[in-house]
Amino acid sequence: MSRRIPLLALLATLVLGAVGLAKASDHSTTLEVGYMPILPVAQLFVMEGEGWTEEAGLELELTRFSSGPAMVQALASGELDVMYFGIGPAMVARANGVPIKVLAASIQEQIGLVARGELAGYFDQYDAAEAITRFTEEQNRQPKIATFPQGSVPDTVLRYWLIEQLGVGLEAVEIVAMGADRVQQALLAGAVDAASILEPILTTVQERDDSARVVARAGEMLPGQPGAVLAARERVLEEEPEAMRRLMALHLRATEMLVEEPGRAAPHVREFVGRRLIGLETVEAALSSPSSHYVSDPHAIREGTRRMHDFQLAQGSLRQPVDLEALFDTRLYDEVSAELATQ
Repeated sequence: MSRRIPLLALLATLVLGAVGLAKASDHSTTLEVGYMPILPVAQLFVMEGEGWTEEAGLELELTRFSSGPAMVQALASGELDVMYFGIGPAMVARANGVPIKVLAASIQEQIGLVARGELAGYFDQYDAAEAITRFTEEQNRQPKIATFPQGSVPDTVLRYWLIEQLGVGLEAVEIVAMGADRVQQALLAGAVDAASILEPILTTVQERDDSARVVARAGEMLPGQPGAVLAARERVLEEEPEAMRRLMALHLRATEMLVEEPGRAAPHVREFVGRRLIGLETVEAALSSPSSHYVSDPHAIREGTRRMHDFQLAQGSLRQPVDLEALFDTRLYDEVSAELATQ
């Protein structure tokens, strides 16, 4: 995008001056922010790493969570003002009566199916449905596909792909649910044949296993698939409108950097997602991956969210319907984006 430098400059102006917001020296607002240490919420890592939050007069008290359900529990107990987590946990929290609003997207279509070993070879020769059938017939077993537990975004994308896109059904494969660290270990150890998973695991596995390759992307598996989001309690939106306006502007600015300058963003992201375990080059490659579609526009994920919601409801991984109109509040994004467009 040729407009990278002007847009980043305009975003900085929007945050620190054009909308008349105070600098940190004049006023500081504290927000309790829950997050998961995953690439789909990299906007948070960028704004913190670059020092933008302090410049904008925001003091973010960060709490790290290992899973979406753990964050939902914290929300239910009254903790947290702002959340960076998956659209799935956001729907569950809203369905359970927690008054939160999804304000912006963070990423879209970030899941991929990485296959290794003999299964990857079948995908080289046949389309996906035929590859699974041929593997089962000739290897005398179903392909083992690892992913996160049922109800998670990677699991939902895999199930949607098997049922709705390929028409082979869940019985065509053996789905093995496990945590992120175990998914990567299982792939590299050859304990599973594939995984429906996100970055940086997609990149890491391909770097360490010459037979591994991504054989399907989220656009093929669940078109428009929503990923992580920026959400907040309704109370915080009412009580701290200017602080939330600043945070939204920073979110837009961070998204722009992730898209246009992944090399600059990579050190900040690595600091949060595994400084001792993941090389900087791997993080940069993961940020530039075809599965890293960083977006801010909440309108872009609404239809995908509805598709995912209806599928999860039918599958039983979502126990009760969610009022999606009540879940989304796009006004803050619309206002900040419109203000930026006039600069």
